Amino acid sequence: MFERFTRDARDTVVAAVGEARRAGAATVTEEHLLLALLGRGALDPLGVDRAAMAADLAAARRRGGMSRADEEALAGLGIDLDAIVSRVEEAHGEGVLAAAAPRRLTLGSSLRSALGRAEPVSRHVPFAQRAKKTLEKSLRIALGRHDGHIATVHLLLALLSLPGTTAEVLADHGVTYAAAEAALAA
Repeated sequence: MFERFTRDARDTVVAAVGEARRAGAATVTEEHLLLALLGRGALDPLGVDRAAMAADLAAARRRGGMSRADEEALAGLGIDLDAIVSRVEEAHGEGVLAAAAPRRLTLGSSLRSALGRAEPVSRHVPFAQRAKKTLEKSLRIALGRHDGHIATVHLLLALLSLPGTTAEVLADHGVTYAAAEAALAA
C-alpha cells in the first residue's frame, strides 16, 4: 500500500511517527497523523489555525482521548468528565490521562561510544489500530475515487470519515468532508 502514497503523503506518515516520538507516545495515533498534516501545511488551504487546532488536540489528549460523544454519554449518567479529569490530575499530576511513554532501550556508555551515539536508542513506534484503519481507509477512498495514488487529502478524508476525537476537532475548525473533497477536486 505504501508504494501508492505520494511523496507528500509518505512524508506525512513519517512525520506522524516523529510526532509520536516527540510526544513520547507508545503508538502512532490518528492524532499524530493530523498533527503531521498540520505541521506540513496540508490544512492551510482550508483556512485552519494550526495553533488553535493543536491546542484542541492537546485538550482532548488531556481528557484521555474522550470524544464529545463520550463526554455526553457520561453526562447522561450524571458524570462530569471535566471534574473527573481535574480530580485525577490533582492526585496524579497534569496530563496523566495522556498515553504512556514508550520504554526505551538503553545501551551501556561504552557501547554507545563505540556506536557513536550519545543518546539512548528508542524502539520502533508501532501504529495504533485506529491509525492503521485510517491508512487503510485512505486507500479505499483513493480507489473509490479512481485515483492511482494516495495523497495527503486522502489521509484527511480518512480522518474525517472515521468517528472520534480527530474528526470532532476537524469539524470544530470548519474542516468538513465536503470541504476536503473540494480541495481534492481543485
